[in-house]
Amino acid sequence: MFTLHKLQSALRKTYVRAALLVLTASLVILLGLRADVPQDSSPVLHTQDIAQITALPAKRAQLDYLLVAAPQSDAPRYIFKLKNDDKLYVVKVPGTTHLSLEREVLLRNNIPYAIARDDFLASHKAVMQDDESKLARAGAFVVRHLLDILLIGLALFLLRNGLPGMGVSATVLTPDQLGGSMDDLIGMEDIKQEVLHLEDMIRNRAAYKEHDIDKPFNVMLTGPAGTGKTKLAGYLAKRLDIPLIQASASALESGYIGGGSKALHALHKKACARGSCIIFLDEAQSLFMPRGRGEKKWEDDTANTLLGLLDGVRSNEGEGVIWVVASNFDDASTRMDEAMLRRFSVKINFRLPNKSERRELLRSFLARKADGCVDWNDLNLDNVAEITANLSPAVLQTVVERASMLAIQEHTVINTDLLFRAFERATIGLTDRATTAEKTRQRERVALHELGHFFMQIDPWLREGLSLAEVKERSPLLKISTESVSKLGALGYVLSASDDVALRTLEELERDVIQLYGGVAAEELFYGARGISVGSQNDIEKATSMLNLMVNKLSMYSRSKIDHSQFKDKEADLGQVEAKADELYSYTLKAIADYREQIAELKEVLMDQYVLSKDAIFALLEQQQAASH
Repeated sequence: MFTLHKLQSALRKTYVRAALLVLTASLVILLGLRADVPQDSSPVLHTQDIAQITALPAKRAQLDYLLVAAPQSDAPRYIFKLKNDDKLYVVKVPGTTHLSLEREVLLRNNIPYAIARDDFLASHKAVMQDDESKLARAGAFVVRHLLDILLIGLALFLLRNGLPGMGVSATVLTPDQLGGSMDDLIGMEDIKQEVLHLEDMIRNRAAYKEHDIDKPFNVMLTGPAGTGKTKLAGYLAKRLDIPLIQASASALESGYIGGGSKALHALHKKACARGSCIIFLDEAQSLFMPRGRGEKKWEDDTANTLLGLLDGVRSNEGEGVIWVVASNFDDASTRMDEAMLRRFSVKINFRLPNKSERRELLRSFLARKADGCVDWNDLNLDNVAEITANLSPAVLQTVVERASMLAIQEHTVINTDLLFRAFERATIGLTDRATTAEKTRQRERVALHELGHFFMQIDPWLREGLSLAEVKERSPLLKISTESVSKLGALGYVLSASDDVALRTLEELERDVIQLYGGVAAEELFYGARGISVGSQNDIEKATSMLNLMVNKLSMYSRSKIDHSQFKDKEADLGQVEAKADELYSYTLKAIADYREQIAELKEVLMDQYVLSKDAIFALLEQQQAASH
């Protein structure tokens, strides 16, 4: 099947271009030969004076011949020659006037005339040409053939540059245009060492050649969004003092066959023209997907082209070109094409910052602000770093920027409380009291539900006999709210600080499930089993997923550590999950009954104030404890 890509590929071949050139020259010569008819050398005098025709009867004796050219056109021409006169007279008349002249002058006076034949006109081309400048004739030609000229120009443009949308928009940055330095990567010492090692590999290629390492050092950057992959590529180019060509891999595919391949070749050609250079492809996860998934052969053209370029097939042409690609996924979490992965001799995995790195990042972002914008005496960055667990540097910067916006709007300075509010606004979104203000029964249910989550969160520590002060220190709670959150689609929420622990134990996972069940258990405690609302849907979905992980995938309750989810007996898997869910929910329902009075009292305060902070809640619990004694 004919495609524009095939035509473009053919036009790149020298012998095809030569054949087209010969064909074009032949056509020009052929047309020239056809038009090469000897012309009469008699001078031609053009006029539009009709009196020249009406005067012919008086000059009948001197008339050599009279011809009429194009009598049926809008502008017939009278061509006559007088004896003893070498000039050829051409009178151009309107088509409507021609009939009157023929009848009243020629026929009435019996003046002989004939219709000009084609051979006469071929040898007298000047007869049919108006006496006007070459520029005017060229302008008339352009006007008559404007559409044809535009279509031909568009076709030539498409053959040269491709269809609109083909190709990729690339930004070329010279070292002096690249800002920042490696010091901007707060912490991340492991990643910095990888970059410095890569820099050494590029600078000292001769030393690596001695160890038979002579292929291009293609680099793959993976990790969550906002962790600094793009910045690191810029830092590397600046340290090496070479240009950086930055493009988005997601924009390579234009929807046209061969568009991605053309764009990659254009990037490579642009980089080769600069000698040593870094090509940085961002958002390149689609290029790492296994090939051959689709039925259409051309779907893998872009990946195949990149494979060829990365393999160093053209290393002589682009020996100094370094490919750096970034992806939000890696081969540990996503299945990727093995051939593509082998092309990368260097892989750098980015991670989310830990608590100390988050603290230093926040300090760095706040230190850039002018004096007086931050109240450093009322700023506990340890607390802010604790509640911002699992946030990327980009999101942390967003939190600081949101705090600045709030400070400007409220004419205050940035402190711990403002950063807490900015964190809530950046992660949860806008909250609204008006949505639930008149829905007293719903707000009461939401308050009970959220308090159920809170009490089942602190239940294990209370049963260990810890004091409220010790429980408060351990609790990750930040606030309980009955304000609606449109972003979450919730009428209330419990805001807690996350932790950096990724390897959770069976006991910790069970506590998480019990905490999720706390909301629905509180509803059943106060409204009965048939009074449970649909507000627990999200909690139950999360609990089901965690129970499936614990029971089926990790076999935490069995001596045989196998992944049951890989077998087809889904009914048995469901039975085991259901039994464990019944056990944990029964415990939750029994445990939460011990806090019925505290929940009822806190519910009234929460209904009145809408929001209770961690300090306010534990202060109320201490009052309740003191009153009970």
